[in-house]
Amino acid sequence: MVKEKNTEPRVSCFTCQMRNHSEWSVLTLRELEFLDSKKVCRQYARGEFVFHEGDPCRGIYCVERGLVGIRKADAEGNSVLLGQLAESGSTLGYRPLLAGENHRAGAEVLKESTICFIDKSSVWELIGHNPNLGVQFLRVASKALGEAEEEILKLITLDLRTRLVHLLLIFIKHYGTILESGAVMLELPLSRPDMAAMVGARPESVSRIIRKMENDGVAVFSGRMVNIPEIERLRREIWRDHHI
Repeated sequence: MVKEKNTEPRVSCFTCQMRNHSEWSVLTLRELEFLDSKKVCRQYARGEFVFHEGDPCRGIYCVERGLVGIRKADAEGNSVLLGQLAESGSTLGYRPLLAGENHRAGAEVLKESTICFIDKSSVWELIGHNPNLGVQFLRVASKALGEAEEEILKLITLDLRTRLVHLLLIFIKHYGTILESGAVMLELPLSRPDMAAMVGARPESVSRIIRKMENDGVAVFSGRMVNIPEIERLRREIWRDHHI
């Protein structure tokens, strides 16, 4: 069931810090006023779904703050997290809207989020007034396709340890904290099974790699907390794999 109600808190498109870095940056002042009047915003707790796989696409969603993962069922019916994370400024649901399809995957909130919903009739009205908005959505879709191809290449050419290090470095960029000692402390936004899905491996394989990284002194894992004593040593793991 799509949740467009529960309208707390009120978020203004005019003060949204991510707007100028998103698809909506092409809107005129009048169009922005229209968007601001039509959107409905609400807070989502961790574990809630913004929409589910197979739901009708009733519009699109803008992540004002937080983190959302794209989740899909595999052939056996198991739920897996795809290699797509939507952060502040991301837009969800534009591909099924443009294609006139139902949602091909679900959107699960991984960290408490504020998300705004714009119904599809309003989106189409905006695109009708400003075709550049549609072009922006197509550009984002094309970029996502290119990134998906790169991820497939990584799965084929990089070993599991390197793929896991790639993922950790992405998380460190957004969620890492540099300590006075120079070490980096990271709270993982995903569970280990979800991390395994994102690097194309089984959870037990990822656990083995984590133990090896701990034995090598590269990183120490404790639940969702990770301590990286030397960030450059972690980065050299990437260099090592590319220069074998």
